[in-house]
Amino acid sequence: MTDHKHLKRRVRDRMSRTGESYTTARRHVAARPGRHHHESALLRRVLGGEYSEAMLLGLGGGIGFMYFVFEYAGHAPMLTIVAQAHPEPMIPRALERAGIPYESRQTGSARVAERNLRAALDAGRQPICRVARHQLPWRPSLPFPDPVDVAVTGVSGDTVHVYDDEPGELPLADFMAAWSALKKDKHQLIEVTGAAGAGEPDVTGAIRDTVAKLTGPVLGNNFDVNFGLSGMRKLAAQLADTTGKQGWTSRFGEDPGPVLDRLHDCLEAEYTAPGATRPLYADFLSETGHAEAAAVYREAGRQWSRVAAARAPFPELAELVAEAVRLEEQGVELSRRV
Repeated sequence: MTDHKHLKRRVRDRMSRTGESYTTARRHVAARPGRHHHESALLRRVLGGEYSEAMLLGLGGGIGFMYFVFEYAGHAPMLTIVAQAHPEPMIPRALERAGIPYESRQTGSARVAERNLRAALDAGRQPICRVARHQLPWRPSLPFPDPVDVAVTGVSGDTVHVYDDEPGELPLADFMAAWSALKKDKHQLIEVTGAAGAGEPDVTGAIRDTVAKLTGPVLGNNFDVNFGLSGMRKLAAQLADTTGKQGWTSRFGEDPGPVLDRLHDCLEAEYTAPGATRPLYADFLSETGHAEAAAVYREAGRQWSRVAAARAPFPELAELVAEAVRLEEQGVELSRRV
């Protein structure tokens, strides 16, 4: 039995004892110290620890904010907050800004994709593949497709060995199905082909891009209101709205427990690092000589963790979010000086 099968069993045992959702129970069972961020930690592992997790996070785009409440037939409204840079993939941006050579491949052919995968492994590399998150057997199901990057560490017969926060394995056919499921990112593979050059990482460009995504258009369409500072203000407004159809009182008031659990997971575990990724981004700012802005983002991280942990009426949560937004605005102004 693999490590992931043991993990899944422990998660199910905790769910039966506590009544927690799968995501919440998994977070407690698999909790580890530190400020783990999925993409940055994964890339740091592939690079052999050459850069800190905080540095790779910052170079990859750093923090962000996307807020939506999705509604699907037959399901309760689904809250999603992405507190890291989004939607641009972080790993290619981090490699580019670090000056690390890599090749990105994508093909519609499963046969060609498997050949690319095996060639990268034969060259002694750990290719990073983008797969359907919830087609991995150790991750919970959601009613929408969702990508996640994993490192492939080997193929033994019909078994693929991967690293997705921890080591795991699955049948080759199941891996290929997960790798094929994302129409836009079908069979995407990133292979690091060399070490960083002599130049310094593009820290200034990374910080400016983060500020631009927090303050300006991200997609260039009507959905931009859900991104950055605008998205944070929208969250605060809907939390405080006790009468409108879009307010949380109308959407979630009868049973607020599940959406508060989801809010916690989105700010502390899923699509983020603890504290809405702000403390880890503060480490990046400190590491690159921007101590004043780092202090503000560290405090913003503490405030977002207060939001995540709160079990309060929605209007009271709105006040906590409003304070987080104030800190975010202060951090943006300091970062603009870079």
